[in-house]
Order: sequence, then structure tokens, then C-alpha cells
Amino acid sequence: MGRAAATFLTLLGALAALLIPATQAQAATATFTVGAARTDTAGNTLQLHGLGIIKVGGTWYGFGEDKTGKTSSDATFQAVACYTSTDLANWTRQSNALTLQSSGDLGPNRIVERPKVIFNASTNTYVMYVHIDNTNYSEAKVGVATSSTPCGPYTYRGSFQPLGNQSRDISLFQDTDGTGYLLSEDRNNGLRVYRLSDDYLSVASAVSKVGTGGGTDNYEAPAMIKVNGTYYLFGSHLTGWSVNDNVYTTATSLNGPWSPVRTFAAPGTNTYGSQTANIITVQGSSGTSYIYAGDRWNPSDLGSSQLIWLPLTIRGTTVNMGQYPTWSLDTTAGTWTPGSGLPSSGTHTLSNAGSSQLMDVSGGSTADGAKVIQWQSNGGTNQQWTFTKVADNVYTVRSVKSGLCLDVPDQSSTVGLQLQQWTCNGGANQQWFLDLVGSYTGSKYMLIGVQNNLTVSVSGGSTTAGAAVDQETGTGPSSQQWNLS
Repeated sequence: MGRAAATFLTLLGALAALLIPATQAQAATATFTVGAARTDTAGNTLQLHGLGIIKVGGTWYGFGEDKTGKTSSDATFQAVACYTSTDLANWTRQSNALTLQSSGDLGPNRIVERPKVIFNASTNTYVMYVHIDNTNYSEAKVGVATSSTPCGPYTYRGSFQPLGNQSRDISLFQDTDGTGYLLSEDRNNGLRVYRLSDDYLSVASAVSKVGTGGGTDNYEAPAMIKVNGTYYLFGSHLTGWSVNDNVYTTATSLNGPWSPVRTFAAPGTNTYGSQTANIITVQGSSGTSYIYAGDRWNPSDLGSSQLIWLPLTIRGTTVNMGQYPTWSLDTTAGTWTPGSGLPSSGTHTLSNAGSSQLMDVSGGSTADGAKVIQWQSNGGTNQQWTFTKVADNVYTVRSVKSGLCLDVPDQSSTVGLQLQQWTCNGGANQQWFLDLVGSYTGSKYMLIGVQNNLTVSVSGGSTTAGAAVDQETGTGPSSQQWNLS
């Protein structure tokens, strides 16, 4: 963005802030309780479903489907709400960005979903895209609206199918060079990436796609971020209002190729009971955090659907979303801190939930390359492991007897490979995400490799002493869950 445009945007943000009714001052650091009901500053249930979000100056503007009083059998449009916040936790409802009309795309018995907004610096315009449809979802179009201020109201400009293709769940992405992109679910052909025109009001060209459409190789609920030159595209499988294990893929160019999809939350948890809505980038004085914003849909009362917001840990091309009962975000610093739910650094035994046997270094060996197995509890220090936190939700796991680290041999990504102990060297093949599964009080975890995203498991789900502890594709069975004590 040129200096003049950047200066204008700053002034515009300041002017917009002056136009917003005064709200109570909010601290930079806020605590989130996962699954708790969230209300705005007036005490009403927060309607930030299908979240769209943009930051102007020091203010966040959130856009959401107002589902108050709606059910899955009648999810028709009534408003796109606009809220403001300075800490992402406390929100004030300002107005409706889009309001129910007497007819047309925004009229009765219409579907208007997934409002997303980006700012076009060259035209000084906020541009909103939404999914537009009828109640049987046969139109499958995108709608476009514009405003000179963040909350609007927005002027609706009409709808279309991008390059003649179906479009259901959508999102927007603005690259570092200012180019805008539309992410669009084309059920017949896969999740598409389109480049927008310079004014963002239309689709200029097709860029790439993920999946082929149909069956399990199709994805909706897209969201995208860019970190250190790598694009991360998130999405959900197609299961209607029901939850599933959402996935992500990466590429160094929006033209692809895209990596095979893989989960980012503990497998089998159905993304902690939610569906991707957006990824919020929080850049501050001490770092940048990426916050997953999802919807835990309640089909019988969509307006009360919980907003599941959790921080992401990104290491290389591996993304992990741990489950924390509480966590805190400092929007000024751009950092987050887990609350309860994760063990502190210390010594633990690891009991497999499927067999009740302990993770063990075979024969009590102290040698590099000794294999890791499960074995009946015997009180040996070769069944005790020291966890050392190296980053939020990233640990090394060291055998108390040998002082060697739990290790993936040769940094392999081979499914079924038995784990070993090896001299600690700080490699990603010796680092583990520790993801809480089940109830918050159950102390049951999955260990997921930072280097390859595979899950620590007992081979074949065996209950036999001596069975190998290996790495497998995560699916969430009890053989991949470990109790810490």
C-alpha cells in the first residue's frame, strides 16, 4: 500500500472511531472460556456466526449472521450484524451492516451467510461478500455489498456465480500485495480460489482449487492466512449442521500445488465440536497470534450456537489447535497464554487409555535407538517421562532413566514406525503437541508429532505388554489417548 493510501486509511479509521458510540474502555488482555455463552455489552447473545472480521486502527469490526430465533429448518436471513471491540472478547453491537429487505436477495425466505469484509485502499471502499441462496440451496451464488465505513450500512450490489460456477460457503483473503481473493465451495468441483478484480467487486480469474468435489474430497467453511510466505487454507468436510474433523492444507503459491489435507485439532474430537468460520490474525508488539474462530452449531436454536475460539500453534507447515478450558489473549502484545488444561513442565507416567499399560523404554535401556513399548506398571524410571515446554502446547518428552528424548527415527513420516529414544537435539521430530481430549477434568491427551502431524499410538490397538508404541494417522481411538499422572 502506498504511503498516501496508508495515511488515508489511518485517518479514515480515526474518523470511523469518532462516529462509533462511546463504549466502556477495554483492557488489552482478555480471558476466554471455551464453550461459555458469550454476550455483547448490552447483555444479548453475541451474533457473530460465520464470522467476518477486519481491524481499522485499534478497533476490530466483527460481522456475523444474526440467527436469533432461527433453527436449522428456518435459517433464513434477517440481518448481518456489525460489532466493535478492542480486545476481541468484549463486543458492542453498533448496527446492521445488511438488513432484511421486502424482496430480492436480502428479502424474506432467502439465505445470506458467511459475511466477509476486506478494505480496498485504491477505492477507499469496504467490500463485503456473502453466500446468497434460496432455501433449497440451488442458486449457489455470491453477493457483493460496499460501504465507505466499516459498519456501513452496506449498499447491496447484486449476486452472481463466479465464472459460472456454484458458490456456497465463502471467505475472502487479502494478500500482502493488496490482491483480493475469493474462496468458494463449488460442490461439483472442489474448494476454489479466485482472484478478484482490482476493485474487488467481481471475479477476475480462477487461481486453483482443493479437492475434486463430491464424496469426502470436498470442503466448505473456508478460511485462509499467510505466515512467512506459506498459505494455510482451512476448511470443513461436508456434514451439514453436524461436526467433523476440520482440515487444512498449505502451499507456497496460491497457484498450488496444495499439500494433502490433514487435521489441526486432536483427531476424533470433531474440531472440539465446531466448524471453521475464520482465522483471526492478531499482530502486536511482541509477536503475531492466529486465533481459530468456529461455530458450534445448535440446530434447534442457531442463535445460541456457541462461538469456539482457540489459539493456533504453527510450527513450519504444521498447525495445531489445542483445547484449553480457558486461555488469555493480549492483543497489544500479539501473544496468548493457555490457562488450565495443560500440564506444566514436570515428570509424569503415560498410561494408554486402551490398554492401561505404561509407555516404557524397552528393557530399561539407556542406549540411543532403544525402542519404546507399552509395559505393565513396575515403578521403573524407564516408565517415567519429563515434559519440558518449549513453546505454548509444544513439549519435549525425556526418559527419566536415560535422559534421552522420545524421538521419531530419521525424522520419518512413515505410518506405523515404532518410536525410539535418542539424544535430545531440539529437532521437530522430538517435539510433541499435547492435545487435551474428552472432558477437561479427564487428564487424557493425544501426543501429535510437530514434524509430521502423526499421533503417538499403541500399534494395532494392542493390549499386550511389549507392543510397540508407534506413530499413526490420527483417528482418535483409545489406543491413541494417554492418561498423565
